[in-house]
Amino acid sequence: MPMIESQLDPHSPQFALNREAMVASIEQVRQLERNLLTKAAEAKAKFDRRGQLLPRERLNLLLDPGAPFLELASLAGYKLHDDKDGSQAGGGLIAGIGYVSGVRVLVVANNSAIKGGTISPSGLKKSLRLQQIAMENKLPVITLAESGGANLNYAAEIFVEGARSFANQARMSAMGLPQITVVHGSATAGGAYQPGLSDYVVVVRGKAKLFLAGPPLLKAATGEIATDEALGGAEMHAQTAGTAEYLAENDADGVRLVREIVSLLPWNARLPQPARPDFDEPLYPIEELLGLIPADPKKPYDVREIIARIADGSRFLEFKGEFDQQTLCGHLKIQGRPCGLIGNNGPITPQGASKAAQFIQLCDQSQTPLLFFHNTTGFMVGTESEQQGVIKHGSKLIQAVANARVPKLTLVVGGSYGAGNYAMCGRGLDPRFIFAWPNSRTAVMGGAQAGKVLRIVTEARQLKDGLVPDPKMLDMLEHVTAQKLDSQSTALYASANLWDDGLIDPRDSRTLLGYLLDICQEAEVRQLQPNSFGVARF
Repeated sequence: MPMIESQLDPHSPQFALNREAMVASIEQVRQLERNLLTKAAEAKAKFDRRGQLLPRERLNLLLDPGAPFLELASLAGYKLHDDKDGSQAGGGLIAGIGYVSGVRVLVVANNSAIKGGTISPSGLKKSLRLQQIAMENKLPVITLAESGGANLNYAAEIFVEGARSFANQARMSAMGLPQITVVHGSATAGGAYQPGLSDYVVVVRGKAKLFLAGPPLLKAATGEIATDEALGGAEMHAQTAGTAEYLAENDADGVRLVREIVSLLPWNARLPQPARPDFDEPLYPIEELLGLIPADPKKPYDVREIIARIADGSRFLEFKGEFDQQTLCGHLKIQGRPCGLIGNNGPITPQGASKAAQFIQLCDQSQTPLLFFHNTTGFMVGTESEQQGVIKHGSKLIQAVANARVPKLTLVVGGSYGAGNYAMCGRGLDPRFIFAWPNSRTAVMGGAQAGKVLRIVTEARQLKDGLVPDPKMLDMLEHVTAQKLDSQSTALYASANLWDDGLIDPRDSRTLLGYLLDICQEAEVRQLQPNSFGVARF
């Protein structure tokens, strides 16, 4: 397979400027993540007094030491809803894919150290995305539950759609995906159904509280007076109601029980022994990705330079390389796993769309996973492009992306504009996973372009109505529109709205893709034991 010869000069002044800009973007994301940890740590004394562990302490006890853990959507809800300063991002949940007793699982922990772990609309959206990931990748789900339930300020936005999370739990059980929940504290009303719909429930003595209506609501509704323990305490659910299968003495004991349950499930027993192919590292340091991407997003660069620092041995077999230069297609390996890749060196032309659609069908035929590296302004526009059938060929590309049955992994490395976002398997086209670099931008079009379009349309309408356009008003309209779209196209805005599964340091791209490909491969070979209705609790 041909090797890519890099043309990048890592000693140039431009490289240094690019690197400085990228490092600043990464540091902004890392600082926001540190702020979340600091905010949660403020509750440490309160949790100590209650004899409880902080949510991340529970998570650290649960996960296998030294094993990889991929946190998902850590900045979901950033500066949305009640999150005024970004310190409450995450949607009330800490979640990711890691290992427990040697088994790869999806872990979800209510972040009860921040606002009691209450769930905002972003938290619900994140929860539904996590369940989708579990179902698509056949992952057991472990939940460390302690939550004040839905944020009542947004109850109307959560209530109806919230039922989907319970429906998904029922369907996961029917699929044969084990769900294990430790109730560390309060689980009230809708929150009580989450453990109720789990397959295995552990409750912590003296701390867990599960009830459809707590004592205050019970008294208001029926006049009955009951204590927390009699109404929904851990001992009652373990000894009388039978809601829980296991009674733990404290948080650490509850986590220990989960690890034991997982170790006794023959989850990996029927998996074929995974082949660990030998592979070569890339010829060029992945550190150079920091200086490769221009600080000015309007400046082009060759996506091959990214591939050269991610592909095994920097080898890449280009597909139809002479047919179109704007859309790049070809085969490579990442940590020994074959993939097909589609990347951008400019807008998507009719020829590029046709080439990419054909390549996707070939990868689907050979069951080769697909990688999409976004950096495009969208589809080529203009008379020539329209006459060449850009709508027809673009539609066929979107059709190919939507219907491809192989795993699709998306990395937004630059701009992802207009229908180019769809054609390159953006969130709406259901990639198995989608991550983004902190320099990336996602929008219907650039801010300056949007401002200019709205100015032209408004001016034309005024002239048609016999009015004299006001240049100052048009200037303001153009400026405000551009500013608004630019602020809503940043990587942080996209991640806050769950348009991706997280923002990553470019230097982690190869390791991340290798991990995701491994997850997808395991899901392909895993045989589940489904039933019709899931495991019922009698």
